[in-house]
Amino acid sequence: MIFTTQSMQDILTILSVKSKACEAGEYISFETVDPDLGEGYAGKILEIAGESYVYRGYKSWTDLAELLMCKMMTPTKSTYPLVKLHFKKLETQRSFHSESPSSKEEKYGVESHFSQIQKMEEPAFLYYYTQALKNARLTQRRSILNLGINTGDEFKIIKNSLDTLTYEKMKLVGIDHSKSAITYAEKCFPEENVTFHTHDINDLERLNLGKFDLLVSIGTLQSPSINFKPFFMSLVQNYLEKDAAIILGFPNSRWIGGEMIYGAKAPNYAMSEMSLLFNDIIFCKKYLQQKKFRVTLTGKQYIFLTATKII
Repeated sequence: MIFTTQSMQDILTILSVKSKACEAGEYISFETVDPDLGEGYAGKILEIAGESYVYRGYKSWTDLAELLMCKMMTPTKSTYPLVKLHFKKLETQRSFHSESPSSKEEKYGVESHFSQIQKMEEPAFLYYYTQALKNARLTQRRSILNLGINTGDEFKIIKNSLDTLTYEKMKLVGIDHSKSAITYAEKCFPEENVTFHTHDINDLERLNLGKFDLLVSIGTLQSPSINFKPFFMSLVQNYLEKDAAIILGFPNSRWIGGEMIYGAKAPNYAMSEMSLLFNDIIFCKKYLQQKKFRVTLTGKQYIFLTATKII
């Protein structure tokens, strides 16, 4: 199968049919003009040795692979000026989203499928999380509360972003429902200024936590067990100092077959559908603006809402 001057509409139609017929682990292979031979935007016509080709960069092809629930493997050289691309069908059932653990508390525990995910090794996550920390003026913060800390990845980035003296003067508190995840986090952070709690965040009052000047929560507040809007308002009213900042991470992706796939997935929808995502984000933004916060939205696979108090 060789694609020369076919439109992306034609290619998408052809490969969609092939992808649906593929089993997990099977390959779709085809030839196209070598992206290294051209520059510019996708769709540019290249004339090579008297033949016409539609140019598309590797970014276009990796995006297409993701849309087809595939992983793009290493390209191989073919007859000049062609290159052979290989899409490997993902194991769509290999995902923590469809996992049924023995206990709901351990769905995100160290023995779960979720524990294989390393968000901080994904540039599209790490870059925007680090940016959010800068926007929240991390170096000026004295106390940080993280809801849904799991094994402590977000604290690790905070620690690595600060000099030792600044870090040691901070109070960091992490809360998670998973006992095994918290046990792991405690081993990673033996410092006296870091405290972890195995606890249901719906019942924060029992912990007598006090107030914090930075709240961080990534992909936790939208859990089905949480009544999101009243819970969020309660956090702002009862757990934040007057000059506090907030970082919320809203998943706009799914973790499937070893890949972070773009697009939120609502129940009962076969496609990516982001109405609930945007509804929650806009609610938080409007509410925080009413409370005199400056709010920014950044990110891609995760949408980061960063809010700082206007003083």
